[in-house]
Amino acid sequence: MDITALNEKIRRESEFIDILFTEIGKVIVGQKQMLERLVIGMLGNGHVLLEGVPGLAKTLAIKTLAASMKSKFQRIQFTPDLLPADLIGTLIYNQKESNFTIKKGPLFANFILADEINRAPAKVQSALLEAMQERQVTISDTTFRLEEPFLVLATQNPIEQEGTYPLPEAQVDRFMLKVKITYPTRDEELKIMKLNSALDAPKINAVISPEDILKARKLVGEIYVDEKIEKYILDIVFATRSPKDYGLDELTDLISYGASPRASINLALGARAMAFVRRRGYVIPEDVRSICMDILRHRIAVTYEAEAEDITSETIISKILNKIEVP
Repeated sequence: MDITALNEKIRRESEFIDILFTEIGKVIVGQKQMLERLVIGMLGNGHVLLEGVPGLAKTLAIKTLAASMKSKFQRIQFTPDLLPADLIGTLIYNQKESNFTIKKGPLFANFILADEINRAPAKVQSALLEAMQERQVTISDTTFRLEEPFLVLATQNPIEQEGTYPLPEAQVDRFMLKVKITYPTRDEELKIMKLNSALDAPKINAVISPEDILKARKLVGEIYVDEKIEKYILDIVFATRSPKDYGLDELTDLISYGASPRASINLALGARAMAFVRRRGYVIPEDVRSICMDILRHRIAVTYEAEAEDITSETIISKILNKIEVP
C-alpha cells in the first residue's frame, strides 16, 4: 500500500471537515470535543450518548449539525408515558377508503435527538433499539429501511435520577460513543453570552450533503491501521477482561465485566474516523488514546468494591492506558 498516496487522498477528500466545523462554529462556541465526537459517530455510522447537565448546547449542536448538512432533524422528548407508536408511527383508519394507512413517526429522519432517553420505559427503548441496530422500523407487518445517514444522539441528565429507567446494558453497548459534556470556560461563556444577546442569530448554511458523508465513510474504511496498532487496541480491550495478564492485579476485584468485542470494533473504527478528522491517511497511537475513553467508559461494569472506593470505569481505563505499552 502506498501510504503517501493514501495520505494525500485523505487530506484532499477530508477538506469538508474544516468547512463543517467553521460553519458550526458560527453558533456553537467551544465544545470542540463534543462536535468532534458527533462527526466521528457520523463517519463511523455509530450512535452517540451524551451526558451533561442542562444548558450545555447538546440540542443546539445536533440541530446545527443537521442544518449544515441538508438533512432532516427530529427532537424527541422521552417521558414515562411515551409509547412506541410515538417514535415509529402507527396505522390510521381511513374512513373514506375503508382501510388502514401508515403514518410514519419522528424516527424517519437523519438526525434524532433522544432527549433524556432514560425517562422512557422498556417498550419504547425496544422500538428505538431496532432502529439503532438494524437501521429499520417495523409498523404492523411492514418494515421500512431508514434513510442514511441515520444518527441517534441521546442525552442523559447525570444529576437527577428520580423517575428514570436505567438503560439495559445491551442498549448502552449499541452506542458507539458515550461523551461527557463539561461547562465552558470563562472566555467561552463570555462569547456565548454576547452571541445570544445579539438580535440576529447567525444563519447556518448547508455546506455538505448526506452523499458527502456516505462517501467519507467509505474513505474511513481505507485508512491504514498498522498491525502494531491493532495489537495495541486488543491489548487495551483484553486488559479490561483479564487485568492480571497485563500486570494490573489491583483491577481484578474492581471490574465486574470487561468490554465486549463491539468495543474492539468501535475502537478501531473510531481511531480511523479520528485520523480522517485530523486529515491523515493512517492511524497513530494518539488517535486510539484520544477516543478510547468515549468508546469504553460505558462498556466496563465496576464492582460494589469499586463503587465503595469511588472508583469509576474512567479511573480503570486511565490505569490501563498508563500501563499498556504504546507502540
